[in-house]
Amino acid sequence: MGGLMDRAALIRVLPFGVFIVLLALRGLLPEGSAPFGIDPRWLYALQAGAAGALLLWFCREYVELAAWPKLRDTALAVAVGLAVCWLWVALDEPWMRIGVPSAVFHPVDDNGDLQWGLIAVRWLGAALIVPVMEELFWRSYLMRWLERVDFLKVDPRTVGLKAVLLSTFVFTLAHTEWLAAVIAGLAYAWLYRRTGSLWAPVIAHAVTNGVLGIWVVGGGHWAYW
Repeated sequence: MGGLMDRAALIRVLPFGVFIVLLALRGLLPEGSAPFGIDPRWLYALQAGAAGALLLWFCREYVELAAWPKLRDTALAVAVGLAVCWLWVALDEPWMRIGVPSAVFHPVDDNGDLQWGLIAVRWLGAALIVPVMEELFWRSYLMRWLERVDFLKVDPRTVGLKAVLLSTFVFTLAHTEWLAAVIAGLAYAWLYRRTGSLWAPVIAHAVTNGVLGIWVVGGGHWAYW
């Protein structure tokens, strides 16, 4: 059982861990640097691509993603995702943030023109890869593990308040917009508990990130990327 549980944890932690490590390394690059002659903004493709490749490699082992949610749960997830996106934009007072984002993404050339290749990579990563990667880690693994070490046996609908709050607290530490992150974390955890399907928070998270990305590009709000 120990080996099985270790692997179950590993395949849910590894994509997220690789993504975060590459994000940190990208943020440490001096401004204006171009390692190996590569525009550092394109390193996001490596970051998202590495996480995405790991998700594909392990995809058959993610039993919590085997069944699609019911139509009403999908509709609820879309509604929650839109609400979280609106709140993420609305809660923008200085006291609602901690520090400044690292590795801020500016897909604009020296002439002020949008670089659509960079935008496409960033949007696809944020809307398709990050939601699956993060929900597998934050909700499916961490939230259930906090409830019980052999987390695969935990029905998400039975997870207690302590595990929800602790996992949301750690989720919040990974974001500069702390208040919006608290709400988002609680909303996604609530969806998982209510529906019992990890696809519900994945869909909500994807809607939040996808719509937020459209708003970012449309208004040039690059600090949110």
